[in-house]
Amino acid sequence: MKIAVISDTHSRVSSVLAALEIMSQRGVEAILHCGDIQDAGTVRLFPAHTHFVFGNCDYSRREIEEAAREVGATIHGDWGKLDFAGQSLALIHSDDRAMFEALQHADAFDFLFYGHTHVAKEHRVGRTRVINPGAIQRVAVRTFIIIDLPSGEVETIEVA
Repeated sequence: MKIAVISDTHSRVSSVLAALEIMSQRGVEAILHCGDIQDAGTVRLFPAHTHFVFGNCDYSRREIEEAAREVGATIHGDWGKLDFAGQSLALIHSDDRAMFEALQHADAFDFLFYGHTHVAKEHRVGRTRVINPGAIQRVAVRTFIIIDLPSGEVETIEVA
């Protein structure tokens, strides 16, 4: 199963559309968005198989939730837990450092995906691979990742 993880899109429509096109071409079955969507219009670009969490720049949460309902996507709130292909996944924006640290050290997930820093990074805490896919806005190189489950193979994708 291929999933895409994206974060910090900050209403960057052209880059979001380019990323979504790549995801479609690669046969991505689920998309995880780690926050800082920024507006309802951006949510409406995503397909129904998208899971969102809120970031610190998601000021219009009610409008974002309504847009997610319109497209059939899921809003998990400040963090979310999913199970795909026998793997336990969590996603968070990570601006709430205490919550991020608690999830990171819970030893309850195979993967924890996060955003906020706009810096692509991966490390391990216990059994948990902690991965930031980078960002689509406010960076020199726009990136997201595609991960194959259950193998865990990660591919970083650059978006023009």
